[in-house]
Amino acid sequence: MANPCYDKNMIIKTLLVLLGFALIIAGADILVKGASNIAKKYRIPDVVIGLTVVSLGTSFPEIMITITSAKNAYHDLIFGNALGSNIVNMGLILGIIAIIKPVYLDRETKNIHLPLAIMATAVLAFMGNGLVGAHLQISRLEGLLLIAFAAIYFIVPAYKSLHRIQLTKHKARHTTEVISMPKSILFLLIGFVLLKFGADFAVDNAKLIGQEIGMPDSVIGLTIVAMGTALPELITSVIATVKGTEGLAIGNLIGSCILNLFLIIGLGAVINPLTYVPVFNLELMFLFGLTFLIWLFTYLGKRNTLSRLEGGALIICFAGYLVVLFH
Repeated sequence: MANPCYDKNMIIKTLLVLLGFALIIAGADILVKGASNIAKKYRIPDVVIGLTVVSLGTSFPEIMITITSAKNAYHDLIFGNALGSNIVNMGLILGIIAIIKPVYLDRETKNIHLPLAIMATAVLAFMGNGLVGAHLQISRLEGLLLIAFAAIYFIVPAYKSLHRIQLTKHKARHTTEVISMPKSILFLLIGFVLLKFGADFAVDNAKLIGQEIGMPDSVIGLTIVAMGTALPELITSVIATVKGTEGLAIGNLIGSCILNLFLIIGLGAVINPLTYVPVFNLELMFLFGLTFLIWLFTYLGKRNTLSRLEGGALIICFAGYLVVLFH
């Protein structure tokens, strides 16, 4: 006979997960509205806003989980969360938005950001497997190096954006605004807060449900936590695509991918040197192949564009990964 208290707790946890989803959806909508208005006002490409402001904001859940997990030495959860989120971003989410609307990748994204995402995966594989530094460990020094890579990556587009703002400042004063700049910034802040609390509700309770049904930390990190922390990217990217700002969605996904590999892993290693488990080599190889496939797609069919068919192929690859993971 089922335990009534157990059933009640499961129902409460499930409702809190659903509440988290609702907060994430609301936060993503507000965030996209604020970010796209800033981009229009200062004529900043949507992809640049996505690579910097939006990707950093939607990665807050991963950052918070990494800090907590590092303090408690949950190393498997950190690697599982970062790698799993990237596989969700580049396989499932990018596939979904390409099916909604074929995605154009500008020259900078194709020639710089995608190759950097591929390189970031290789760097982590070298560090984790002892080809660089200690064997099967990410040290504090390596963590600082990864954080430095993340800082350089985000400073460059941020500098370009500030330069563009200076060039267009005079013109921007005469641009008709949908919402004012202070209100746009307020929308960003409200969106980030809703995403943060929504992800907390969804991920924390989903993790508890996973533990109660006997899932190990590595699998919880690669599935429940990864899917949960990728929810801000998913909802933000889908809403951005539906609203016609798919450049913001692409920047968000690729920026979050590089942020997860450099900043998230680096931050965890600085707090507490991370022990790397070779079981994650499967995820690294899959992520490397998936990102390379996306880059290859930009040269096939209609150049610089991810078609609906290619989006479907990415989703099939993601489904194949899940089959292998649970086999």
